Amino acid sequence: MLDVSQLPTLNATLNGTAAVLLVCGYFLIRARRVKAHRAVMLAAFACSVLFLASYLYYHSQAGSVRFPGTGSVRTIYLGILLTHTVLAAAVPFLALITLVRALRRKFDRHRAIARWTLPIWLYVSVTGVVIYWMLYRIGW
Repeated sequence: MLDVSQLPTLNATLNGTAAVLLVCGYFLIRARRVKAHRAVMLAAFACSVLFLASYLYYHSQAGSVRFPGTGSVRTIYLGILLTHTVLAAAVPFLALITLVRALRRKFDRHRAIARWTLPIWLYVSVTGVVIYWMLYRIGW
């Protein structure tokens, strides 16, 4: 049996990497560096796919993790977790549709959905790292 105790750190690293790649991809396309944008966005997609596989495996083995903080910090955590979870459910679909439209060279349709996909995907990636820090790294 694989020791899953290090998977939350891996998951946060994959989320953080995806966030950096998403921002890079945005600036690359704004600079009209299409090939570089494509490579970076494919890497962001790969990071998110690896994250999802690792996340699902971790929670299938470890179950859910309860937030140890209390009071207002718990309310803040739960607010972040709620928005993160709702939007995270949409990211695989949005990212896949956005990717498929680009690969099929339907760039007008790609841009139309990418305007929604990017901020949602970026928010989910960043808040994933925040949730990791709040759960595993900050001693409450």
